[in-house]
Amino acid sequence: MALRWTDDHCHLDLTADRGPSADEAVAAAREAGVERLITVGTDVASSLVAVQVARAHEGVWATAGVHPHDAKEGWDGLEAILAEPEVVAVGECGLDYHYDHSPREVQRESFAAQIALAHAHDLALVVHTREAWDDTFTILEAEGVPERTVIHCFTGGPDEARRSLDLGAHLSFSGIVTFKGAPEVREAVELCPLDRLLVETDSPFLAPTPHRGRTNQPAYVTLVGEAVADVKGAQLGAVAEATWANAARVYRLPA
Repeated sequence: MALRWTDDHCHLDLTADRGPSADEAVAAAREAGVERLITVGTDVASSLVAVQVARAHEGVWATAGVHPHDAKEGWDGLEAILAEPEVVAVGECGLDYHYDHSPREVQRESFAAQIALAHAHDLALVVHTREAWDDTFTILEAEGVPERTVIHCFTGGPDEARRSLDLGAHLSFSGIVTFKGAPEVREAVELCPLDRLLVETDSPFLAPTPHRGRTNQPAYVTLVGEAVADVKGAQLGAVAEATWANAARVYRLPA
């Protein structure tokens, strides 16, 4: 039986800007066994595009959110998009203290507001956090962690993984797991239970080895799955089956 994969975090609009069109990326993904994709919004405008892309492609769903980089632009109009049937999550949202493209206080306000939206609309929450773990956990705890929360593109080590898992979150791993310079991410993979683990590309960014440095695309999520299986000493089929079921549960996708 052929393996089925879900890329639970990609940016098909940005992939089209850098490489294959959305149509081409979806077709290549299906050829590779990646049957479900979630294309992610990072501001109000891109969230609307994500909905349009999802509407145009079978097996593609959307999220709607404001990335911390864009928090300074506000989040007016976001809630209306959450009513669209293609939308399965709020996000990506969170904190990014590496670039500080938006003031940190504004980032924190935006993150808290979007956690509240996930609660209000009973949607999954997709979290971006970079060099901001303590504040991320503090805000999640203060606002209440949505039942279906994903720490996307997990870049922490085992300590951050344990704390995330203790809060009830799922960990989504990207092509970083294939990078030689990321042993702490592999340690996080090792301790993450299979029933709390997801795989993603974050395409067009972070192409896994051997494509590193090139434009990433959803078809490459199979390479992330292979790396996860290798780290965990698990059968590839078990990883594919688990991540497929986890994505279905977290985002309420058809099983």
